[in-house]
Amino acid sequence: KSISEKARAGHRHTMTTESADETTILNKTSTFQSITSRTDEKDDDTYRKIIKSRLATDTNTIVVVLDDDPTGTQTVYDIPVLTSWSEQVLENEIVTHKSAAFYVLTNSRSMTATEAEEVNKVIATRLVNITQKRGLSLSLISRSDSTLRGHYPLEIDALASVLGEKMTTPVDGHIVMPFFLEGGRYTLNDIHYVAEGDDLVPAAMTPFAKDKAFGFTRSNLKHYVEEKTKGRTLAKDVISITLDDLRGGNGPNAVRNKLNLLSNGAVATVNALSLRDVEVLVLGLLDATSIDGKNILVRSAASFVQARLGLEKRSIVNASVINNGEQQRGGLVVVGSYVPKSTKQLRALLDFGEQGKVNIEPIEINVDDIFSDDGVTEEIKGPVQTILTNTCTKVEKALSSGVHAVVYTSRKLVSGNTPEESLEIGNTVSSLLVDIVKSLLSAPRFIVAKGGITSSDVATKGLGVKRATVLGQASQAVPVWSIGEESKFPGMSYVVFPGNVGAEDDLAKLVERLSGV
Repeated sequence: KSISEKARAGHRHTMTTESADETTILNKTSTFQSITSRTDEKDDDTYRKIIKSRLATDTNTIVVVLDDDPTGTQTVYDIPVLTSWSEQVLENEIVTHKSAAFYVLTNSRSMTATEAEEVNKVIATRLVNITQKRGLSLSLISRSDSTLRGHYPLEIDALASVLGEKMTTPVDGHIVMPFFLEGGRYTLNDIHYVAEGDDLVPAAMTPFAKDKAFGFTRSNLKHYVEEKTKGRTLAKDVISITLDDLRGGNGPNAVRNKLNLLSNGAVATVNALSLRDVEVLVLGLLDATSIDGKNILVRSAASFVQARLGLEKRSIVNASVINNGEQQRGGLVVVGSYVPKSTKQLRALLDFGEQGKVNIEPIEINVDDIFSDDGVTEEIKGPVQTILTNTCTKVEKALSSGVHAVVYTSRKLVSGNTPEESLEIGNTVSSLLVDIVKSLLSAPRFIVAKGGITSSDVATKGLGVKRATVLGQASQAVPVWSIGEESKFPGMSYVVFPGNVGAEDDLAKLVERLSGV
């Protein structure tokens, strides 16, 4: 069943926002139509141009995005991604490459809380040391999941502790903004929604909320903050930046006034239905920080980064750029993500193969052959090395025959008894996929990795990527990188396909498009 089919059982479905609560599924078309008139008179590109102009004159600020998995680059282009963070690497990016903005891929969503906290503190400390030594300002963004999974508030707390200790002004608070346009993630009346078709489903009613490591029960962001902070920040104390604030006569000033209320680690949540809403927020934030001296961190999904950098939308990257030029070789698709959307997209790709639309060789890795029935990683059932050897042989045979190898894990989710154990299981499976990529004898025609942990591990551990450049998007909300000279296949394009975005046939259509070049 789809998200909305499951969610409808026992819950109300309405065509309007009237009396909508956290158990109400909204009709997207009628909801958006009812509020489209609530906007100011600026045209769609005005705010972006203002942001771009201000960035051009501010040569003193370095924007760094700490990304908890590689899918956060899904709205940007022409921007570097670092997969390591030694002081030398960070300093080289700022001083030698003179990058005004870049990503640091921490992949912390695959880490334990202790590991994630330490990584964020280490990176923040090094960045503050480097920028302060050169008289530069530092703007940090903690990019995470648009469906509210991840180490929150732990990562924001880690960053705030470092900035509060090392900077002259303490952190006044942070913004929570999970809006993600291309993924259909919207926030209205403080309730965060996941769009499925023409339904807007409250986030806590989706499978994402049942995540073994990062589950949650509230869709109202104020109450989500209270839940995740374990009552440290009460819902009644969270400051809400509303659509009326963003779309009034002077949206940036209204945002600025709200942000000036932040102090002593307070939290502001943001409602948004369009990229322009985010751009208004950015302008208000820039005024609050540069004019009023506020020190504010941001916990966001991908759309905020696009707006913060003043980036206009760019056309999809041409298939000829994504293909490696090895026309005689097949391409490689690696699917580790187990969320329902990924499973549907995998099924559609396999169907395309059965229908003769793409020439693929499905290669399944049965997770039950790796773990015992209770999922405890120490109790391994089968010979993992044999599984790896057999899979690698099948992959190389397909690629050398010009057939696309589709390597995927069995769809039954194996989880542990604790969030930490579930993460360990996921990492063990990902390690097997990494070893398959490491075994490649030569570059495939293309590589597509499906899922956050999967795509990060394939890039950093399988391909040895230390630095990459985001070329743009291979399809909507699906980033494609050009990987560095240090990697296994220097300069090759690498597609990072998020687990939780896209239509059911988007993965199949992408492989079909890459096959036609």
